[in-house]
Amino acid sequence: MLLREGGIDTLHVGEIGLAAATDNEILQKGRQDGRVVVTLDADFHALLAFSKALSPSVVRIRIEGLTGPMAANVTREAVLRSKEDLESGALVTVQPGRIRIRRLPLSG
Repeated sequence: MLLREGGIDTLHVGEIGLAAATDNEILQKGRQDGRVVVTLDADFHALLAFSKALSPSVVRIRIEGLTGPMAANVTREAVLRSKEDLESGALVTVQPGRIRIRRLPLSG
């Protein structure tokens, strides 16, 4: 909701009946709908690396203890700073003071 209020088109997996979905199912839905997946879970990056997939782009937040508004701000900043990469297929990792971008597909 906070990201929507900030002008970013978002959906939560719970809103589309995927609250209990596997990581692969969420990635497939993101790929089908042309969406970026935002997560705290490292598994998404690993699944994309293993499959050598070109999409969907994934933003992983690696900052502990964020409140809802803080997480929304961090996510918004990451999405805005890496917009072109996300549109082309990328894994974005957000850490305190750093955003790392790796283009898809990942190689060795």
